[in-house]
Amino acid sequence: MGAHVLLAEPRGFCAGVDRAIEIVERALAKFGAPIYVRHEIVHNTYVVSDLKAKGAIFIEDLAEVPAGATLVFSAHGVPKSVEQEAQRRGFTVFNATCPLVTKVHVEVAKLHREGYEFIMIGHAGHPEVEGTMGQLDAGIHLVQDVADVARIEPAQHDKLAVVTQTTLSVDDTADIMAAIKARFPKIREPKQQDICYATQNRQDAVKLLTRQVDVVIVVGSPTSSNTNRLREVAQKLGTTTYMIDSAAELRPEWFAGQPRIGVTAGASAPEILVRQVLERLDQLGIGSVRKLGGIQETMKFPLPKGLKLIGDAERKLEHLR
Repeated sequence: MGAHVLLAEPRGFCAGVDRAIEIVERALAKFGAPIYVRHEIVHNTYVVSDLKAKGAIFIEDLAEVPAGATLVFSAHGVPKSVEQEAQRRGFTVFNATCPLVTKVHVEVAKLHREGYEFIMIGHAGHPEVEGTMGQLDAGIHLVQDVADVARIEPAQHDKLAVVTQTTLSVDDTADIMAAIKARFPKIREPKQQDICYATQNRQDAVKLLTRQVDVVIVVGSPTSSNTNRLREVAQKLGTTTYMIDSAAELRPEWFAGQPRIGVTAGASAPEILVRQVLERLDQLGIGSVRKLGGIQETMKFPLPKGLKLIGDAERKLEHLR
């Protein structure tokens, strides 16, 4: 076919996802199965299925967790009420909330003590949004689009602050942010460092990729917010884009007369899925692969205490770091 593949850089797992998965793996190695995880640890079918096979049980309601169990909170974070219930019931808890999400929770708590109300930009029903809004009993208002900005009614306008779902980039929130600032000129904006580096980096990489290819393949599960945003970024730039959960979903007709194929992956999609996509493309005669230059991410987040292993058990998990 004479076609070739360009690989986006960076792509796939971010530091928060790496950390969350390692927490579950270490809990299984140290305490044995089952380990209970509130909500999917990250939004990826392959990852969740793999951990299920190793003994992780994913639940939504803590009523499903037996007394004395070990419980992990997912990377998306949880409301205060869930933390309090887990503590009240005496579970051994390991918090896999992404430290960047935790940073937002800490900021909300701090500003709340100073008398602030909040506007949160995010998607209703997403667990990160539920977790962040659940840090307070009241005084946090969700907006999903520009129209929502006109509808919300904070109790006061002098002390208002904005927080955002971390899987949204600066570009994703620009129009909503402009509408918020127009209606609430005194609004306290998010700090630049509160923007998730991984979300922004992956979207910037897709912009670079999209300009050089005819078709973009985004690897990741449909439940993954950041993966959906990658698909949207490529589509908005006018490039035919397909989002797939696995290589089995690839269709040969997508590449007919399309010699330049771009491949990226959401922050919750493991590299093994990208390799399987490349293997399938090779079977279709598209075997030439080149990586695009991009930001090299070096971020690492520390693990919670209580998960250190010894000897062979530690060595078996060295690949996770």
